[in-house]
Amino acid sequence: MLPVTLTSARVHLDVPTRADTAAITEACQDPAIVRWTTVPTPYTPRDASRFVDALVGPGWASDREYTWAIRRTGSTWLEGVIGYRTAGRDLGFWLAPSARGAGLVHDAVGLVVDWAFEQGAPDVYWECYVGNTGSASVARAAGFSYTGIGEARIPGRDGGPTSAWQGLRRADGAPASDLPWPAASFADGGHADDTSPTPRR
Repeated sequence: MLPVTLTSARVHLDVPTRADTAAITEACQDPAIVRWTTVPTPYTPRDASRFVDALVGPGWASDREYTWAIRRTGSTWLEGVIGYRTAGRDLGFWLAPSARGAGLVHDAVGLVVDWAFEQGAPDVYWECYVGNTGSASVARAAGFSYTGIGEARIPGRDGGPTSAWQGLRRADGAPASDLPWPAASFADGGHADDTSPTPRR
C-alpha cells in the first residue's frame, strides 16, 4: 500500500523519514519509552535511521505494518510514532515527553482506528505491559474494551514472556467485554499520552 496521511485539528500523521532521525533519537532517550517499549538502549541516531529504512518503508510496501509520525497540525517536528500491524490488527504508539498531555495520542489513535475500520478491519487490538497507566488511559478514552490480562504479544525487553493489559475495539461499536478496567491503572490519574509496547523502534 502507498502511505496514507491522516489529519485532525490537532494532529497530522504521515510517514517518518530520515529527516526525523534527530527527533526520534531525542524522544527515545526518555526513561518511560525505554521502560514500556522495546526500543534499543542506549538509543542512537543509527537506530533511528534503521527504524525508518528497515521498518517504515518495507512495512508499508508489504502491507505488514503501517507506521505514522505523530506531528502537531502545522508542524514538521515528529512528536511520536503510531503503528498498526495488519496480521494481528494491533496498535502500538509512543509520544515524546514534551508532547504529552495535549491530546495528540488520543487523536492519533482515533484516526488510525477509524482508518483501519474503513479498510475492513472488524476490530482493533491494543495491549500494554501491566502497569503502563498512560497507555491504558489512552485506550479507555479511545473506546477500547478491557478484555483482561494475558501474555503480551510483544516479549519483554529480555526477550521473555511478560504480562499485558489487553483491550479490543470493535468496528460495529459493540463492547468486546464487560470487564472493568483495572482500578490500579487510573489510581494516579494517568495522563492520556503515554506509551504502548511497540517493537523494533
